[in-house]
Amino acid sequence: MRLQVHDFSGHPFQAELSRELAARGHAVDHVYSAQYSSGKGALERTPEDPALLRFSPLDSGRPFQKYSAVGRLRFEQAYARAWLEHNRRTSPECIVACNVPLFALEGFRRAAARRKQPWLLWHQDLFSNAISEELARKFPAPVAGGGSALVRRTEAGIVRSASQVVAIGEEFRNAYRKWGLDTGHVSVIPNWAPLAEIVPRPRSNAWAAAHLPERPELRLLYAGTLGRKHNPLLLADLLRSALAAGLPARLIVASEGEGIEMLRADVMKDPGLPVTLLPFQPAADLPDMLGSADVLVTILEPGASRFSIPSKVLSSLAAGRPLLGLMPEDNPAAADILEAQGYVGPPTAAGVSGAVGWLQNLIRDPSAADELGARGRALAESRFGIVPIADRFEEVLRRAMPGADPGSAFRSRAAHARHPGGLRRRAQNAEA
Repeated sequence: MRLQVHDFSGHPFQAELSRELAARGHAVDHVYSAQYSSGKGALERTPEDPALLRFSPLDSGRPFQKYSAVGRLRFEQAYARAWLEHNRRTSPECIVACNVPLFALEGFRRAAARRKQPWLLWHQDLFSNAISEELARKFPAPVAGGGSALVRRTEAGIVRSASQVVAIGEEFRNAYRKWGLDTGHVSVIPNWAPLAEIVPRPRSNAWAAAHLPERPELRLLYAGTLGRKHNPLLLADLLRSALAAGLPARLIVASEGEGIEMLRADVMKDPGLPVTLLPFQPAADLPDMLGSADVLVTILEPGASRFSIPSKVLSSLAAGRPLLGLMPEDNPAAADILEAQGYVGPPTAAGVSGAVGWLQNLIRDPSAADELGARGRALAESRFGIVPIADRFEEVLRRAMPGADPGSAFRSRAAHARHPGGLRRRAQNAEA
């Protein structure tokens, strides 16, 4: 089958799925935005990649203006046009759409309906909830209410129109039902992290030597987007509280955009504060960056918990480091942290205080910290195997393409039998 896996963000685990599907005999075109800054996965071919895999960066021809409503809308319209032109040239039999912004996705949906294009919505965020939160912050209630109703109708129409939907949590299916949608075409497949690419690494490694001082510090690392779903100043609060409690802590943040600039302005008020601020790091450096930390931190605001499940927690589990989350306890990612015996507290001063107490206990017993990291990695290995995950995606793709020949288009187990060492070889290379 000619598949397009379109992950706008270019994240690591979506690229892993494309590689696995290509190894099974599908011709996979992995599409992503060349203009969106985020923690990217391995988005270039390697010598080990299947011949049927290619990567296609898309450029809309317009600047990506994340925080300008008009600029963002124009970008999304231009991006939809670039995407549709790419589809016309490549003629995929089925398209998987993931992380594509709402109005670009709506432009694609209309074209797919006209052309009877089978497609699968891989739903990572409830965009209408996030946009509604933003509208409520910026506009009077009547205007915000009307805008919220419009974006919710748009997203509901996208879910309804998709040939199949893969949602990342049961919360999505509950939201669809509240919108009055039938959910017979919805499957839930939780996100994961690529175990072969994100492996536990020594604390002292090449990345740490290049970016961090050689001091006996407690390294607190946040790596990922700092957007409207996050309060970046919470990271500074955590550091200051840890230092006030006598912990020799250093905050390391790898991100880009408005959030890290807000954090930079805050920490500059305290000259000498042990902070390392970096841009997004290359995918090849991700294991060493995560491995350099003593604790991996995740933050999420209460309002965002209704529409977002931070997948950075999954990468943290795979990295084999203790986890600390300042987020609502009812978020599914919080459950993952707690299962790994990490700390979860609310994104408030009380949550920060509790986190510092947890850190004090952790630093007293390095062996306990090692045990927590090993527990997280074991949890990841028990859940993130790409073979059963890809099997489930192939089942959904089969339902999206009911006329496809299962003997030629879907060869999951037979293809895996031909490549039994593929995942293991990639893991060994990552560890080398």
